[in-house]
Amino acid sequence: MAQVLSTIGFDADDTLWHNERFFQLTQTHFAELLAEFTDKPALMQRLLAAEKRNLGHYGFGVKGFTLSMIETAIEVTAGRVSTAVIAEIMDAGREMLRHPVDLLPHAREAVEMARQTHRIVLITKGDLLDQERKLAQSGLGDLFHAVEIVSDKTPDTYRGIFARHGTGADHALMVGNSMRSDVLPMIDAGGWGVFVHHGHAWDFERAEAPSEDARYHALQDLGELSDLIAKIEAL
Repeated sequence: MAQVLSTIGFDADDTLWHNERFFQLTQTHFAELLAEFTDKPALMQRLLAAEKRNLGHYGFGVKGFTLSMIETAIEVTAGRVSTAVIAEIMDAGREMLRHPVDLLPHAREAVEMARQTHRIVLITKGDLLDQERKLAQSGLGDLFHAVEIVSDKTPDTYRGIFARHGTGADHALMVGNSMRSDVLPMIDAGGWGVFVHHGHAWDFERAEAPSEDARYHALQDLGELSDLIAKIEAL
């Protein structure tokens, strides 16, 4: 009997390894640096607005985040931010690019399990060099049949990737912690979208779950993935 699924796609940041917590720690430090000018909630709103505004220019990742922090610091201080604070923001960005890779629970066994029965692809967005560094340090790189580092995740992105690395999006499953990037566009492309809960999430990546869609599934962690794949293959 032919497999229902030919390919399994995995997101990287906050699906296979920790990432958002480093952004949140940096945001706390950023708020401390600018505490005399504004409170943290207001600053975070301004920062998120800058990040959204700059995505088309800088893309996703630490470098764009750092530039958005600098831009926000200039805005909220009406240009009075000191060079010392700008230097600290830049150093915080560099520190994020040096942080060690810490795998999430069940990440390795989930990838190894999926590889035994399906073609597996890592699909991540963000800065190319940083994503390559994290993949190399994770120890998971050799397990994937292909790695795709993309500027954004859209239905067309998924259609193209799963056409190249399988038999199309309608025979593929995408696993990730972002409803907006990993689940909704994958389902729109005709595939299965699997949401893995994570304690931290960037506000930009939040969206309503397509709970009524038969191709949507939610997992508490990657330890539940094997049973879900078996269930889908039994359809």
